[in-house]
Amino acid sequence: MVSARVFAVAPPALAILALSGCSSWGCTDTTAERGKAAARVQVVDTYGQPLHVTASVVDWRLEPHPQVPAEGDWVHFRFRFDGADAYSFDPAVDACAVDSRRVVVGCQTVFSSEAFGPADDPLTGDHWLAVDRPEQVAAVLLIPNDQSYDRPTCERDIKDGGGMHPPEPPGSGDRL
Repeated sequence: MVSARVFAVAPPALAILALSGCSSWGCTDTTAERGKAAARVQVVDTYGQPLHVTASVVDWRLEPHPQVPAEGDWVHFRFRFDGADAYSFDPAVDACAVDSRRVVVGCQTVFSSEAFGPADDPLTGDHWLAVDRPEQVAAVLLIPNDQSYDRPTCERDIKDGGGMHPPEPPGSGDRL
């Protein structure tokens, strides 16, 4: 027979375990759905809500990277963030080079704080993207999901992890 003493101690003990992070009952990871890629996007948070920041590809071209010209052509693209305040938050989006069927040939994340262009256009920045077959590149597109917030996962931190995470960056061969 179980004593009344066990019933009196069990609920507080379980509450202490749950509050101390020793319980995984409350930790769940959720991944946001990837937004539609375009040359100009409204940046959204992990819940799909607009951040009032617009990111756009200003232009792009294929040319040898000046530091490694022997490697052949790279994708050199310029981007712009409108509405971002680098002092309060630093939104980031994935920029992907795609072929004519919108199949990814390479991606990288660009942050609004990297947009510190010339005085006549300080909201612009540029990046170089190495791809295996540069002749296949037909466009550079941006994915609207903010990639700047790296929340810990339940696996890494059972106590403070979990919640909504940005979608995984697309890999070569994914269609946007």
